[in-house]
Amino acid sequence: MRPFSLLFLLLVIIPLWRICQRAGFHGALSLLALIPVIGTLIVGAVLSFGEWRAPKSRTGNF
Repeated sequence: MRPFSLLFLLLVIIPLWRICQRAGFHGALSLLALIPVIGTLIVGAVLSFGEWRAPKSRTGNF
């Protein structure tokens, strides 16, 4: 595995996986980011315009 691939995995895919899960989407959606340019745009569009199915927090204003 090339060093750049590992760095991309650690800095992009893993955080995107967690964001997708917390938003109520399947974490594997983040794997679309592996497709150059268009994959990241698709994931961004889904997270931006999709309805987040995650339960809303009952404490605080977060």
